[in-house]
Amino acid sequence: MKLITWNVQWCRGVDQRVDPARIVEHAKAIADFDVLCLQEIANNYPDPRLPGSRGENQFAELSRRLPGFAPVPGVAVDVPAEDGARRHFGNMILSRYPVGQVFRHLLPYPVDPGVNGMPRIALEAVLQTPLGGMRVITTHLEYYGRIKRAAQVEALRALYAEGSGHARAGSIVDTSGSPFHSLLRPAATIITGDFNLEPEDPLHPRMCEPFADGTPALDDAWDVAHPGESHPATFKIYEKEAPNEPEQHCDFIFVSPDLIPRMRAIRVDRQTQASDHQPVLLELA
Repeated sequence: MKLITWNVQWCRGVDQRVDPARIVEHAKAIADFDVLCLQEIANNYPDPRLPGSRGENQFAELSRRLPGFAPVPGVAVDVPAEDGARRHFGNMILSRYPVGQVFRHLLPYPVDPGVNGMPRIALEAVLQTPLGGMRVITTHLEYYGRIKRAAQVEALRALYAEGSGHARAGSIVDTSGSPFHSLLRPAATIITGDFNLEPEDPLHPRMCEPFADGTPALDDAWDVAHPGESHPATFKIYEKEAPNEPEQHCDFIFVSPDLIPRMRAIRVDRQTQASDHQPVLLELA
């Protein structure tokens, strides 16, 4: 199983060109991926609202360019446009594997006066993979405000623990096919995306702290595969808001411990300039 996570900046490259086709082409060049987790996908945000965009529905365009993949959109921002249509911004999962239950978890958005921000989502899809059932959760945490970001990390931990509890103690109590139909959650979990924090930030080890209820702790896949080796930069390598702005290391893949024996590789593509972030590839077997 090969999974790529990538903040694609509404499909805008360092050359300022918005091109969903280029995102798909480059992802395919990285690997024959099975699961693609994308952050910053837009619909109906024409320039100047999102620079370079013609207002294209990127959820639909990306889906069309990956036939055979099940598209799972997750909208965090849903607002009206002047013409009465809607504008959407959020995340997306595209899966070669069958998709079971899907959850769209809106993350906390506590008030932080005077600090910019936007609603955020954790998009969860239960996939039936050759390795067994697996929860794949992709997210994009707050960029500007630590108050929101810290609350969102706590929410991610709670969402992971909730699903883990269902995996460990859940049971089939309804097979009616109604909305009450019981669907079990698998224990194996991947949580990935742009966390907008550095590995040295206390919120990073917080993601991996033990749970009091017996939930198995998460691990940072990079730290497992490359012990003692610093995370490679994934942001602000080629596109900077100010001269000499430092590179950032904010795109992570966290895995449940049952997936650690299946890890074969994790690497960052530091060459592409199709976005302001770099894609990260995880291989499991």
